Amino acid sequence: MKLKYLSAPYILWMTLFVVAPVFIVVIYAFSSATGGFTLENFAKMGDYVSVFSRSFLLALISTAVCIVIGYPVAYILSKVRSNLQRILSMLIMLPMWMNFLLRTYAWMSILENTGLLNRLLSLLGLPTLNIINTPAAIVIGMVYNFLPFMILPIYSVIVKIDRSLIEAAQDLGASAVAVFTKVIFPLSLPGVFSGITMVFVPAVSTFVISQLLGGGSNMLLGDLIEMQFLGAAYNPHLGSAIALVMMVIVMICMWVMNKFGAGGEEAVMI
Repeated sequence: MKLKYLSAPYILWMTLFVVAPVFIVVIYAFSSATGGFTLENFAKMGDYVSVFSRSFLLALISTAVCIVIGYPVAYILSKVRSNLQRILSMLIMLPMWMNFLLRTYAWMSILENTGLLNRLLSLLGLPTLNIINTPAAIVIGMVYNFLPFMILPIYSVIVKIDRSLIEAAQDLGASAVAVFTKVIFPLSLPGVFSGITMVFVPAVSTFVISQLLGGGSNMLLGDLIEMQFLGAAYNPHLGSAIALVMMVIVMICMWVMNKFGAGGEEAVMI
């Protein structure tokens, strides 16, 4: 048996569960309820510009927060001894072993008006916070759930940086800041761009977090698509059009990130 035939199950799986669903979405997006060709579904998307802008804004904010938190964590993680690295890496991945829905419900208990956070603030004599059912709660939920996807790619790249490059820069008189800005950070950019992609894509399309932590009053693209397929406003053609446009936008973002990431290793300034 030729080796190429061993890929047949994989090709069949991809055809049934990836290519065929995308093909069906495209057909629904460009067709009307009567089955005829139409572009009306895309024209109706103009009514949901605020949903698009809110989704991308919150996804960008969450991604930026993940970078600010994740890069220092990944950098520190790469500097500790190997035994401790394995322990800390496991602790970072540990929440990911828990069900996504349960993790989001846990944050509801923390952020609600009578939740753990406000109880703690009351005990300390501080004013309580009204975070639940706000965009801030959605961002917190996104950052918590997607932060490991930022830390791990950056860490995996930094830990593989050739130590001789750092030693050469130090031998040439570069300060610690110069070594980081001229050597370590440019070489870690592929991990940063990979992390951005892995955080931004699920953040812009999530719907569970916005429903539970946003209270349904801060609709995102994922909520809008779900509403078109499962909600009272049943319109799978419009839902398919929105999903198709979002898919194209996400693919463009991924292409741009990969384009920048591919040149990250050439960004070291001597």
